[in-house]
Amino acid sequence: MSLDLDTKFPRRSLAFWPSPIHPLPRLSQELGVEVWAKRDDIASGLAFGGNKIRKLEFLAADAVAQGCDTLVSIGNIQSNHTRQVAAVAAVLGMRCRLVQEEWTRWDDPVYDKVGNILLSRLMGAETLLEGEGYSTAEKDTWQRALEQVRRDGGKPYAIPAGASDHPLGGLGYARFADEVAAQEQAQGVFFDTVVTATCTGSTQAGMVVGFAAQPRSRRVIGIDTAANAEMTRAAVTKIAQATARLAGLRREIGAADIEIEPRFAGPDYGLPDAATIAAIRMVARLEGMLTDPVYEGKSMAGLIAMARSGEIPKGARVLYAHLGGAPALNAYHKAFA
Repeated sequence: MSLDLDTKFPRRSLAFWPSPIHPLPRLSQELGVEVWAKRDDIASGLAFGGNKIRKLEFLAADAVAQGCDTLVSIGNIQSNHTRQVAAVAAVLGMRCRLVQEEWTRWDDPVYDKVGNILLSRLMGAETLLEGEGYSTAEKDTWQRALEQVRRDGGKPYAIPAGASDHPLGGLGYARFADEVAAQEQAQGVFFDTVVTATCTGSTQAGMVVGFAAQPRSRRVIGIDTAANAEMTRAAVTKIAQATARLAGLRREIGAADIEIEPRFAGPDYGLPDAATIAAIRMVARLEGMLTDPVYEGKSMAGLIAMARSGEIPKGARVLYAHLGGAPALNAYHKAFA
């Protein structure tokens, strides 16, 4: 059953859907598990794309409908999310104000000058470097940025970190599930396991809701990248339950639907460990596919370790959700020295 989201909610098309799906044969041979990739990292022409574009399609339509003139959001200094908000503001002809907090203590003098934040500035966003510490809680720095737009006579549209804790935040990845089902039917395959990075919550939450509406069950593994699995679990659960109600899912979402894997988050949010770096190198050298030290390197490290240990059993067919993030690689050059 499809949730039929496109007839229920306005959406501004910002990408090339469906995003490609393809096998990773050399990685599969290495792991003994059949791995495919769903490439949301290359699905949009907006500033190298990524998973937030899928979510922002629904928020962009809402912002236009409300007559807003400024998108205001928040993230880390090297946030993929804020870079994508800046891109969406550019194509909508809106101003953009981004609070870039220090969620990662990465010792490099170019960390706030290259990668994602450079791209946001190129697209005309105002970047405010203030605040610190990752949390899914609402931040005072973001509220001050919204209020400043109002004082300046503008009409802001508030986009929380990751476009996640927003009434429409889970719809993009609920729609993703319908897209996967259509591609499975076209290719004659079924993915019994989906692996995704998870952090602010709405990517995994949307997937859980979208796949729950389908007749065949599958395992959705969220690899925590926040180094705080309980905070991540609470965020995913809250957003999934709210999205299920909004989308009209005909069953409740409970704790059993939310699988959070805590072991691959590294020492902290935004900080890679040896397993993260090894996973980035492996998938780059085997498949020419680039992942990043903040999110995708960690989810790939989880996939690799769980396949090798048998936690993802031999013979499984795994869909790896590639959410983007490669623009941050230059800011982490020291990790690969």
